[in-house]
Amino acid sequence: MSQTAPVVRHTLFEDAQALLVAPLFVAFAILLFRQAGLLTGGTVGIAFLLHYVGDWPIGPLLFAINLPFYYLGVRALGWTFTLKTFIAVSLLAVYTEVLPGLITLGEVNRVFAAVMAGFMAGVGLLMLIRHKASLGGIGILAIHLQNSRGWRAGKLQMAADLGILAAAFFVRDPASIALSILGAVALNLVIAVNHKAGRYMGI
Repeated sequence: MSQTAPVVRHTLFEDAQALLVAPLFVAFAILLFRQAGLLTGGTVGIAFLLHYVGDWPIGPLLFAINLPFYYLGVRALGWTFTLKTFIAVSLLAVYTEVLPGLITLGEVNRVFAAVMAGFMAGVGLLMLIRHKASLGGIGILAIHLQNSRGWRAGKLQMAADLGILAAAFFVRDPASIALSILGAVALNLVIAVNHKAGRYMGI
């Protein structure tokens, strides 16, 4: 007779390290994507589109784009989730602007950049999901639908990402779009494989 493992609540320290570290993984992924002339999905992808169109800085764009989604976050997932998400998005915006001054990247293989950046962003997002947070925007909607209707967050996120990447045909060349899709697949593969109900008991 199998017994259900006890649910272990995350400590404040554990939540804090996730909120500090996860956006750094994603910021490094953004650096790789930008260095290779690629983009990704979600609100980060929307920021990339605006960056390529008007050369606006990605960090402030990320912060501004996510502002309308916090209302949905409060309504659908509560104040704690929304506050954690606000902190994560704010740190990602800061990290995205600070990181290029700390690391200088030379020539980067574009295929490697797409896959590695996708994996890193996926790991960062997975950390946030497991600590009841996200990077806002479409992620809030995806997590809400997974919790309320059982739809897989990874598949929902992938569908939205592909829509954003389709819009990128207006600002990037087909080769860059193809590699960006590869990066999105790598990102969502990490989430789809590792984020399944009942396999992770921390809250």
